[in-house]
Amino acid sequence: MAIRCRAVSKAFGHLPVVRGLDLAVPQGRILALLGPSGCGKTTVLRLIAGLERPDGGVVEVGGEVVTGPGRFVPPERRRVGFVFQDYALFPHLTVAENVAYGLRGGDRARRVRDLLDLVGLAGLEERMAFELSGGEQQRVALARALAPQPLALLLDEPFSNLDADLRVQLREEVRAILRQTRMTAVFVTHDQEEALFMGDQVAVMHGGRIAQVDAPEVIFHLPRTRFVAGFLGRADFLAATVEEAGLATEIGLLPFRAPLASGTRVELLVRADDVEIAEGSGPGIVTACLFQGALNLYRVTLPSGATLHSLQKHTATYPPGTRVRVTVAPGHPLVCFPDGEAVLAEPLPAQAARRHSARGDAHPHGQGVVGAEGPGGLRLNAVL
Repeated sequence: MAIRCRAVSKAFGHLPVVRGLDLAVPQGRILALLGPSGCGKTTVLRLIAGLERPDGGVVEVGGEVVTGPGRFVPPERRRVGFVFQDYALFPHLTVAENVAYGLRGGDRARRVRDLLDLVGLAGLEERMAFELSGGEQQRVALARALAPQPLALLLDEPFSNLDADLRVQLREEVRAILRQTRMTAVFVTHDQEEALFMGDQVAVMHGGRIAQVDAPEVIFHLPRTRFVAGFLGRADFLAATVEEAGLATEIGLLPFRAPLASGTRVELLVRADDVEIAEGSGPGIVTACLFQGALNLYRVTLPSGATLHSLQKHTATYPPGTRVRVTVAPGHPLVCFPDGEAVLAEPLPAQAARRHSARGDAHPHGQGVVGAEGPGGLRLNAVL
């Protein structure tokens, strides 16, 4: 592991910020550290870099203990690069001088040229830092962090000060540079889309602890807690009761079997692309339409007051006030939460679903059996 934190804690005064945190980043991998404001993301970076001292626990970089009982290696000896949110460039120095700052040895000029070429700033060596655009300044900051050939790179929301288009462009470029240099990186962000794009793994923080670490696809489709499910991506929760024939909800009986006793009440994780709507005598009322270009995002209110969102092509138009039928057909298992911890509900075989439908096994307040595809080739059982 290039970076490992074991039982690391940090409080500021009486306010605990990081609580017994365990984290491991393999060599050459990018970890996106995601979480709401105030959850301790930046503090974790500063503890790894040595800019803060933990109250307890052990931090290792490159297999060496840099923070632990009776040991604290200063930041400049940790071989860890840091890219700050506000770039932290020296305004009175040129681009080349900023990148070369702290370098030693006779090959400084060549190293600077190579790095500026890597980040796409060749020819700007003599430009003053304050004369650069925000994107160019961030590239200089990245080159400066890479200059001493660190074992790992820490990036603290490096794109948050950029406009949307430049942010997308630069994150693609930075990810390519990290790949090209095979650099281990911890990338802090509060942007979920950015975390899913940047990270080989995504770690979600909550209350100073790591709630879940997984590949982006796994953590999105198989969140282990209700918090992770609600935080990562647009998520709605539909109340259901476990029955032999499936999951009874106010929109009908969903043909999914959960490994729980009949009568158990659960919350189903439902995302907008799982939900289909059609105009008719159903239980849903369209309350809003959010135009997103090629797609419309509809907000649908159910009799209980619960809300579901449905993502539809822009050609499908349902004005607010339209009554709609609502179906959930995700084409994959559903994640449900009986007590805040995830349980996987597998689709019932189509034959069994048709049999229950023929018998009239429907929720008394719903619309009957709601169709669902099979798992679609996804092998999800082993993950939870």
